[in-house]
Amino acid sequence: MLKEKLAPYNIILASGSPRRQQFFKDLDLDFEIRLKEVEEIYPEHLKSAEITEFLADLKSKPFDSELTEKDLLITSDTIVWLNNTALGKPKNYDEAFTMLKSLSNTTHEVITSISIKSLTFQKIISDSTLVYFKELSNEEIDYYINTYKPYDKAGSYGIQEWIGKIGIDKIEGSYFTVMGLPVHKLYKELMNL
Repeated sequence: MLKEKLAPYNIILASGSPRRQQFFKDLDLDFEIRLKEVEEIYPEHLKSAEITEFLADLKSKPFDSELTEKDLLITSDTIVWLNNTALGKPKNYDEAFTMLKSLSNTTHEVITSISIKSLTFQKIISDSTLVYFKELSNEEIDYYINTYKPYDKAGSYGIQEWIGKIGIDKIEGSYFTVMGLPVHKLYKELMNL
């Protein structure tokens, strides 16, 4: 259904995330992956979804000069928002441990924004989900980091991995938003093109 709707377009997913790539396959879309390095720096005054919207847009900018009339570029960004602070991807073990310790026995928000861009328009959409973590022991955190090496994940965890299975009491919102792509919202926007 969506595949036929998007047949006139060349869909470009600008993401190295295996999870986002799998979501596009699951939607039965024909797409290509194009990657460009972007330094993910945002103005300090931005809060919550303003950050992910800014970064999703920032990731689209390097493609501006090469988009053709048929191209539809999709970029995305996810953060964990806790106590008025954005948790991005950890640089090392210590950062990962500190992040997970701060998420232990708390509720946080995971926010994902998507930019859909062509030569003639751009739309940015966002979604957020509340995640409730149980109290994690130091041993559980250590085991998870050493086994799963979550250095490519916002907030140092993947909900679909071991720590999500043993550590998350409940969520309010979309599971897929926590994984890095609110598929339901993306589908709706693409169907409305």
